[in-house]
Amino acid sequence: MASATIVRPLVRPARRIAAHAAVARRRRRRRRRRFGRSRRADPAAIRLSLPRPNPTPSPRVRPLTASPSVRPPPPPPPHPPPPPPQGMTCRRAALRLAPAAASRLASSAATPRACALAARRAATPSSSSSSLAFASSAIRCRGTKFPRAHASIARAADASSSSSSSSSSSSSSSVSYADRCVVDVLRERGLLDACTNEDELREAAGDGSLSVYCGFDPTADSLHLGNLLGIVVLAWFQRCGHTPIALLGGATGRVGDPSGKSAERPVLDDVTINANVAGIEKILRGVLANSASFAPPGDELKPARVLNNLDWFGGMGFLEFLRDVGKYARVGTMVAKDSVKSRLESERGMSFTEFSYQLLQGYDFVHLHREENVMVQVGGSDQWGNITAGTDLIRRISQRDGGAYGLTFPLLLKADGKKFGKSEDGAVWLSPDRLSPYKFYQHLLQSTDADVVRFMKTLTFVPIEEIEAMEAAMKEDGYAPNTGALVLYKSFSPTA
Repeated sequence: MASATIVRPLVRPARRIAAHAAVARRRRRRRRRRFGRSRRADPAAIRLSLPRPNPTPSPRVRPLTASPSVRPPPPPPPHPPPPPPQGMTCRRAALRLAPAAASRLASSAATPRACALAARRAATPSSSSSSLAFASSAIRCRGTKFPRAHASIARAADASSSSSSSSSSSSSSSVSYADRCVVDVLRERGLLDACTNEDELREAAGDGSLSVYCGFDPTADSLHLGNLLGIVVLAWFQRCGHTPIALLGGATGRVGDPSGKSAERPVLDDVTINANVAGIEKILRGVLANSASFAPPGDELKPARVLNNLDWFGGMGFLEFLRDVGKYARVGTMVAKDSVKSRLESERGMSFTEFSYQLLQGYDFVHLHREENVMVQVGGSDQWGNITAGTDLIRRISQRDGGAYGLTFPLLLKADGKKFGKSEDGAVWLSPDRLSPYKFYQHLLQSTDADVVRFMKTLTFVPIEEIEAMEAAMKEDGYAPNTGALVLYKSFSPTA
């Protein structure tokens, strides 16, 4: 009895497991008879769904066949073709096709909006002829009526394109400024802000050729749109028969100009400054050479020169500078400068390094006046204190008045009133490595009517008569606002 009581509980679970297995088998058999074999349980279907390395069966092995009720899975759908590239690639292609599109548009009726769009696309950097002519051909579409302002702009475009030479030069190439006074030219184009002695400068410019220089500090490896004003002023002196000199601040760039700054500039290492000097020198030589190539063929222009003030500051010692330059400087005059006053009244104050910057720039004028016979220094309106420091230093060293003149031009300001600077946000660089030609073109094309006339006067060589005619056309009734930029870019390209 004792053994029976021990074995009996062990037999009952085994019987229960066997009964449950039998019930499960019966259920599977009924399911197969009713629904057919399960695809997951069929080994043939599993083998067919797997990829085979060799689709050709061996002659000794009989290939497995699927059950009639089992079908192989359908092949995956083919991948759709990749979308066409977007962005700059498509935009550049559209820009290359813009002249052909404009010619097709001119031969058929179109809407004013389509014609304006064709004219906007026609004025591209890749176009070889004048944008004024492209704008004229796109605006005067057959069968389309436009406001009188558009017709006036088209007439101005026709006049400029007819006056250009057959070598696709700009309209400004046929105008000679060799017999005109450079002071009058700068004043009528809004490039004259202040002058130390305007009457004497007029007389000196009329007596013969002058040498004029403008300085550029290498705080970055490229110049920006605001610096282009200084290059344009040098180019106007060159077209009026004078010798332009662009001065690179290889030495003064190691100090930093405090003018217009609320804090001291960061100190750059020698490697960075030398790289910046090389980049700016390339831009200066290219832009000045490009400007000279668009001058009238009959004018004999004086070649432009590019110098570096590190050539004379590099071998000068501190004691030599104090003895030869510092003894002629007056601290009261230096402190009275606006750029120094504003910094001294600020919380951060002003270091001695920045305070001595005007002496360095003033000695540049002294050296060039003595060695290169330079008589005029030009710069932005924020450089007035540094320029007058140079003229005053020349007067004290030479012990005579006259012979050195300073001239400033207004700064090129943004729509918010801030100047274009290397350290400012959204700088419009002149180097294609810092800003692509397409984005530079778009910046000009998006200019408002209030800026178009000002840019054409200060940044281009388009004759003032044509600019005034376009400005009058923009004031007529029926003019579409902010369409004057259609003729800005290509007229700007001779300088840039």
